[in-house]
Amino acid sequence: MLDDVSRVRYTGFRDRPLDERQLRFQTECREGHADLAFVATGTNLQLQFAANAWSDRAEDRVSTREFVNFDREPGKVHLKSQFILNGVCVVWRGWIDLVRLDGIGCLEFDDERAEAEDALLREQIEEYNRRLREFEERQRQYRQEQERQAESEAERLVHALRSADMGVAPASSPGDEPFCPPLMAGSFGTPVTRPHLSVMKAPLSEVRTPALVKDVHTPTDLDLTKAPRPVYLY
Repeated sequence: MLDDVSRVRYTGFRDRPLDERQLRFQTECREGHADLAFVATGTNLQLQFAANAWSDRAEDRVSTREFVNFDREPGKVHLKSQFILNGVCVVWRGWIDLVRLDGIGCLEFDDERAEAEDALLREQIEEYNRRLREFEERQRQYRQEQERQAESEAERLVHALRSADMGVAPASSPGDEPFCPPLMAGSFGTPVTRPHLSVMKAPLSEVRTPALVKDVHTPTDLDLTKAPRPVYLY
């Protein structure tokens, strides 16, 4: 288990000579990072040895003697690193021999950082719920405003219809409408009525034709035998 004290080893620059790897390991520790692995499980970790490792600003993440200590024991460097492993706040503690580049290390639960992360998570959840409530409130106000506009539009429409009805004279019944004789158009007696009345055509048997003038004689009615004879003067 990673929470037990286990043997660890530096895994950086495996293709380089030992003396070069020793120099590079010390340089990396002073820079605040190193690649270490648990020998028993083969778990590789890229550790950061810096205070305020959770800060977003690079100037806050600096290496201190609490996290990198070359003076505690001769020939060894004591290291400390804070990080989150599988959603759990942990602290890696251990030491590495500067000659063999191996040592002892383990993982511990970070109570202090876990409380800070829990408070941060609760704050984020509360902010999310607040924004959700504000969004729902805006949606409710928008729906109410839409309903008020619809009701107002309906009231204006009803008022306009009532006003239009009051301005038009009521229609009379068919029996009360005064008689208006149709105008005759043409010789076929097709009545011409007002636009709101239906056009009626009288049957041909009822068509009234004007009386013919009997005094007009056609050339076929003349009697040539009774015509006066012409008088010749000599």
